[in-house]
Amino acid sequence: MDVSRPLTAVIPSLEGPVLEVLAGTSRALTGREIHRLTGTGSESGVRLVLNRLVEHGLVHATRAGRATLYVANRDHIAWPAVRALTELRHDLFGRLRRLTMSWEIEPTTVAVFGSAARGDGNVDSDIDILIVHRTPDEPRWTNQVDTLRESVLAWTGNHCQVYDITDTDFARHVTTGEAIVDEWRQDAVVVFGTPLDRLIRKEPH
Repeated sequence: MDVSRPLTAVIPSLEGPVLEVLAGTSRALTGREIHRLTGTGSESGVRLVLNRLVEHGLVHATRAGRATLYVANRDHIAWPAVRALTELRHDLFGRLRRLTMSWEIEPTTVAVFGSAARGDGNVDSDIDILIVHRTPDEPRWTNQVDTLRESVLAWTGNHCQVYDITDTDFARHVTTGEAIVDEWRQDAVVVFGTPLDRLIRKEPH
C-alpha cells in the first residue's frame, strides 16, 4: 500500500488523489488548484473527475466569477467511507499503538520513521519501525517483534523493517552521533512509550 496515499489502494484512478485533496481541506478550491495539489494527471483529467464527482453528489460546485469552486460534500452518505480511506495512515499508527500496548514485555519506545512517518513513500516502500527496549534478546521478546512484522505486512501489504535496539545501544547511537539519530529526531512518530526527544536529551552529546 502507498502509505502516503492510501486511498489509491482502493481507488487507483485519478479520483483517488482528487478526493484526497478535497478531504484534506474545508476550503473551496478551483480545478487548477486541485490539479496542482494532486501532483498527478492532467488539469483536464482532474476537471473530468470533478464533474463526475459533482454528478454523484460527493462534491459541490459553485461559480465564482469566471471560476468554478469545488468543495467536498461531507454530508454525502458515501463520505464516511472516503474519510476512512484517507485516514488509513493514522489507522496504521493506532493499530501499532494497540498492538504494542498489549505486549507482555513492555518496550521503552516504539516509533515509525522513514517514508511512512513523513508520508512521502510509495507502494514499494517498507514500513520502518524503531523499537527501544530494556530487555536482552529472549524468545518472548523476539516473538513480539516477529508478530509486529507479520501484522504490518497483513495490514498494509508492505514489508516491515524493525530497528530493534536496547536502551544502551540507543544511548551509544546518540553519543557517537549516528546519522540515523537525526532522522529519528526529525521524522519519527512515536506510537508508544517515551517521546524520542526526551530519550535523546537524556544522553550526553
